[in-house]
Amino acid sequence: MGIIAWIILGLVAGAVARMLVPGKDPQGLIITFVLGISGALLGGFVATEVLHVSGIQGFFNLSTWLCAIAGAAALLLGYHLITGRRSGRRTGRWAGRR
Repeated sequence: MGIIAWIILGLVAGAVARMLVPGKDPQGLIITFVLGISGALLGGFVATEVLHVSGIQGFFNLSTWLCAIAGAAALLLGYHLITGRRSGRRTGRWAGRR
């Protein structure tokens, strides 16, 4: 599968991952799509090189879509963890205490 197909797949995977990841979405569509494309590429790389899954070959293959969505969701969760801690907002159990 070519890089253009992974980019198109990443755009859709980013949108699906945004719907699946719980919580507020502080980022816009552009960051979601960039994370989706990066996650699709990461998911494809991990599936083919690390896990040796040979089914990542067709655009309409279910395993291809699942790997892309899983990669996009993982990057989106990581983005939420990084930006949630870096912002000045306090949430959770100790939010009101100093």
